[in-house]
Amino acid sequence: MGKGDKRSKRGKIFAGSYGKTRPKNKKKNVPTDGAKSSEKKG
Repeated sequence: MGKGDKRSKRGKIFAGSYGKTRPKNKKKNVPTDGAKSSEKKG
């Protein structure tokens, strides 16, 4: 477990790879509903 370990999150960041430990998509903080954002604008 460290920078050399490609299975750990730190190792994936160091190697620049993605996987189960370090997924590419971050869907939790991204609102996908367009109707809510348009209501706030005007």
